[in-house]
Amino acid sequence: MGTLQVNNIAGAKANGIDDVMPFAYEETWDATDGTAHRADFFGSSTGSGSVDYRIPTQEMMGVTINASVTLDPNADVGPTTAGGPGSSTVSGTAYTLELAHDSGVSVGFGTETIENGGTVSATSTGGDEDNATGYIKYAAGPLTVGYQESYQNSANGVEDNEGEMWGIAYTSGDISVSYGESAFSNAGVSDTVSVETEMDSMQISYTMGAMTIAAATFETTNAVGIAGRTFEENEISVSFAF
Repeated sequence: MGTLQVNNIAGAKANGIDDVMPFAYEETWDATDGTAHRADFFGSSTGSGSVDYRIPTQEMMGVTINASVTLDPNADVGPTTAGGPGSSTVSGTAYTLELAHDSGVSVGFGTETIENGGTVSATSTGGDEDNATGYIKYAAGPLTVGYQESYQNSANGVEDNEGEMWGIAYTSGDISVSYGESAFSNAGVSDTVSVETEMDSMQISYTMGAMTIAAATFETTNAVGIAGRTFEENEISVSFAF
């Protein structure tokens, strides 16, 4: 009859499709300086302290279908602690639908509504906030490419957010390489567009038995919405699985 899941920290299905672009190591925003001004904002309000219902995976004419609904009585607030009820008076609901065809094409969509969530405050008395995302990916042998957009329609005079992401990854045997970009911007009630924050990353990973070695370079332009500010980071990772 499906799966009922209690989400503690960032476990909701909607939060799980915030960025599904292919990569060899991590998402493009993994090394940015801060959590704001990132394109992966979809599903974050209902990601923690919520409950998912996920339908059983359906198969129809070569298409695999997955869908979910998330209910969060304390949107924008993490899980409660023992003896500490949630402090939010804002509730949220999210829906996802994902379709994957045998040809290698997959698409997904998500919507999220934060009721009475017109401002950053979790106890807002403003209008509703509506978020949406959509993606398409294509896998042909070792090559995978993808494109995704997200949008937040805020209320009560809060700026709207827009996110755009794309990535390409190639995997051959034990080695994977990838390149990806993402961009974030917002606009005020007067339609004045902010400085666009752009992120890109080139990555490679190699698996040898139980050991995986990965390396990546990240670069952010107009970091945290400040024109001319850049942020760069290089990472090397060695992991073991037994």
